[in-house]
Amino acid sequence: MEFTVSERMKSLKGSAIREMFKAMADPTMISLAGGNPAAELFPSEELSQIAADILKENPVGALQYGISEGNIALREKILEMMKEREKINASLDEITIVSGGQQAIEIVSKILLNEGDSVIVEAPSFVGGLNAFRSYGANLVGVEVESDGINIEKLKKTIENTPNVKLIYTIPNFQNPSGVTMSVEKRKALYEIARDNDIFIIEDNPYGELTFDGVKLPTIKSMDEAGVVLYSGSFSKILAPGLRLGYLIAPKNFTEKVVLGKQVSDVHTALLPQLLALEFMKRYDIGELIEKMRALYKKKCDVLIGAMKEYLPENITYTVPGGGLFVWCNAPGIDTLKLSNECIKEKVLIVPGNNFATDQSLVNNGFRLNFSTMPDDKLVEGVKRLGKVLEKYC
Repeated sequence: MEFTVSERMKSLKGSAIREMFKAMADPTMISLAGGNPAAELFPSEELSQIAADILKENPVGALQYGISEGNIALREKILEMMKEREKINASLDEITIVSGGQQAIEIVSKILLNEGDSVIVEAPSFVGGLNAFRSYGANLVGVEVESDGINIEKLKKTIENTPNVKLIYTIPNFQNPSGVTMSVEKRKALYEIARDNDIFIIEDNPYGELTFDGVKLPTIKSMDEAGVVLYSGSFSKILAPGLRLGYLIAPKNFTEKVVLGKQVSDVHTALLPQLLALEFMKRYDIGELIEKMRALYKKKCDVLIGAMKEYLPENITYTVPGGGLFVWCNAPGIDTLKLSNECIKEKVLIVPGNNFATDQSLVNNGFRLNFSTMPDDKLVEGVKRLGKVLEKYC
């Protein structure tokens, strides 16, 4: 049957990163492209036992419908964790459990954006966020990310020159895709600019716990006295992404609309994952699991950076992140979409920078590498293969 695609869907393109999962089925392929956490860190045995206990002792609580806001005990536990680890003080009626951090962005877009409204995003930025805004007909305006976060002076000028700015979207910690962390000074400045211009900030923080040295900068939400910061958190990178479990902390009057948007989307987040996360945090110290992640990712990042120093051409520049999962590279004069296709021939996957741009059709010189999933020897071999391709261009 023939059909006509809605206007809001016509501009959306499939995620190149998702498409690359098909190429990963080739056992000879080395992927530096994904964003998955290390599977060896999943607490599978613990979660298996917890699931068995829940389904034996509380099957109705796991299998029946639940409230749209999310399990009360889990929300209370997250708020306790946020107060202790992020200095965010919020009440129960300010938090909603969502189906992964992606849903938080999508629901905020649904609530705030009319066709043609503007969203200011970091350049480059997370493809999932960009597509969520695109799906509601937003005008995306990029402001460059510097070594210490978004360019504040350009942000001010962009707001002055852009009509109907409803949102500023930021990933302040170990940003996806750049790996950059925003300085405290810029966090304060960003908050003040948004507050003074009556613009909401989405503070997307899935990587904040993955700091290599254990040092954490204050969240923008912890500075928020005006109720302009919408804080998105996730269990995907600190427990398991397959649980599809995240949370959105927002002012009470905004959360009321989030709950309505949630009911339209999926009624409520699946209850079994909520109970799994809650019970895991009751029985175990999630901080210990996070420490294991920090140590492993630091080691893997060091391996990747060491290989890049040895095997990549000298004119290729890159970030050296202090945490998270990503390194951003710049290849002057090279169309990295073409580069990525050549890399596939050499059995190595990278993500070209156009995926993270407000205009995906433009030639982009950047590309993203990931270090979290490959064994050390494959990280080195993958960089060797990448270097071989780059030598042809350079």
